[in-house]
Amino acid sequence: MKTIPSAAITEAVERLCIEAATALPPDLCRLLEDAAQKEISPTGKAALEDIVKNFRLAAASGLPICQDTGMAVVFADIGQDVHITGGLFEDAVNEGVRRGYEKGYLRKSVVKDPIRRENTGDNTPAVVHFRIVEGDSLRLTVAPKGFGSENMSAMRLFLPSDSLETIESFIVDTVSSAGSNPCPPVVVGVGLGGTVEQCALLAKRALLREGHMAHPDSFYAEMEQRLLDKINRLGIGPQGFGGRYTAVKVSIETYPTHIAGLPCVVNMGCHATRHASCVL
Repeated sequence: MKTIPSAAITEAVERLCIEAATALPPDLCRLLEDAAQKEISPTGKAALEDIVKNFRLAAASGLPICQDTGMAVVFADIGQDVHITGGLFEDAVNEGVRRGYEKGYLRKSVVKDPIRRENTGDNTPAVVHFRIVEGDSLRLTVAPKGFGSENMSAMRLFLPSDSLETIESFIVDTVSSAGSNPCPPVVVGVGLGGTVEQCALLAKRALLREGHMAHPDSFYAEMEQRLLDKINRLGIGPQGFGGRYTAVKVSIETYPTHIAGLPCVVNMGCHATRHASCVL
């Protein structure tokens, strides 16, 4: 049994909030840099070069990559042999978010109530997803989610009889309908299977997969590449200015589902699909 004090969780989340807001994951940086070199549209290429310049300046200066520093989404993989002391886990996470957004001078974008819209003033509460895993460690991932991209996400409940072509068309059409709103080139997270809430979580987790990694199942790896090719043929291009790179990555995550259903969720990530992780 490993003991982890809640104060250590707070400190880690505080640090990760700032890191995620100011430094893109290296794999995404490489995808954007490669796109900037290969884009053939002059306007699209200029937009990508600005995107690359922006994330490099942000990392060097410690300033946010984007003015929308997002709602904090925290993924927690908790080893079953971990014992947390000194306070509730979720309280520790929210205190870390509060400190991180204050210390990093990050925009506070969370409202207390979805209808009455009063700002909480400190970007809490976070959205926290727990998963119990083997071992005696705690892995935390903070993924700030801006709503320019989140608002462009979509869900559809397919029938088992629907064709693969129909499912792929829905995914591509979701990106097409989004246009320039999610600040392309986008990262597209796709969830397939499970139930409604599980499918949405799959799509969100798909955005965390490293850029060079394809799905381990060749069937879905080929589907990811096929979708990426179809999306990039839309011609929306960087920031909607036209070009080859409407998306730099499509990631699919799946889960077993009911014999009568086939849920599909598309979660859109902007060119600044941010996240940072640590292990305690």
